[in-house]
Amino acid sequence: MNFTLECEQEDDERWLAEVPELPGVLAYGASRSQAMAKAEVLALRVLADRIEHGEARAHDIRISLAAAA
Repeated sequence: MNFTLECEQEDDERWLAEVPELPGVLAYGASRSQAMAKAEVLALRVLADRIEHGEARAHDIRISLAAAA
């Protein structure tokens, strides 16, 4: 199972990172790295919750970082 972590800077200077394959997994940060770290943590929590509640089975997980635009 592969996930993509995308990140872009908003007009208000905040950074937004999201994992498109997991709806709702997005996070803001003051820096690109902060937003990406928060989104990665949230994605792992969502996956762990799904596995714990029997909504998904455990998979090999790979997170790839999109190239900066």
